[in-house]
Amino acid sequence: MLESKAVSKLARMNSETAAANPAQRSILSDTDLFKSIDHNILCGIEQSCWYRRFSAQEQIIDKDSAASDVFFIVRGRARVVNYSVSGREITFADLAEGDYFGELSVIDGLPRSAGVMAVEDCLILSLPRRLFLAILADYPETALKVMQRLAKMVRNANERIMDLSTLAAHNRVQAELLRQAQSHETIRNAAVIQPIPVHSDIASRVSTTRETVARVLNDLARKGIVERTRTALLIRNVHLLHTMVQEVRG
Repeated sequence: MLESKAVSKLARMNSETAAANPAQRSILSDTDLFKSIDHNILCGIEQSCWYRRFSAQEQIIDKDSAASDVFFIVRGRARVVNYSVSGREITFADLAEGDYFGELSVIDGLPRSAGVMAVEDCLILSLPRRLFLAILADYPETALKVMQRLAKMVRNANERIMDLSTLAAHNRVQAELLRQAQSHETIRNAAVIQPIPVHSDIASRVSTTRETVARVLNDLARKGIVERTRTALLIRNVHLLHTMVQEVRG
């Protein structure tokens, strides 16, 4: 692919340096978002980024903060969260290695809409706003991937809003288990969720209690739909769980 026309002058100069060292590894090249961009250009852009380590439970960004970089998870896992007035944690999404976050503030220029917390020790790469916008302007395939991600976020948000408005608490737990099962690899109507989601995490996603989550999981286990192993939660019958959720959604 031809070199970008709008990427900053600094990134251009750095990309020439990177081209002289073709063995140089680029973290950005390993992400699906940038698969269509030349490796040397990404190596150059990466020299304008910074890295930072965060310990488990440490806040990476705060809600309403003015920072506008896009963050990529090099190692570790993180969680997008918000908090109610009473301090109750509300979970929006879990992020793993290769995922990115912060693109909303880059696009609209407004403060962060949610906080992001490290679930385990993380290494984070921060891409400056000006470079991220330049990449989107010059690489339509990358811009389309960002739009598709945003569209998916809207669809998921609509679904969760409907669930919160129309489903009983135990049905919302079932719906959340189905969402997590569908986001993992499904083999012969079974899905393995790793690491095991703890009751408080599921409860924070669907606005219920840990006790309700425990009752639902026990009920599904008696029916042979789920099974808890030492390292994972096994959804033994994804189709049946899907049918149960669709019946209450109408």
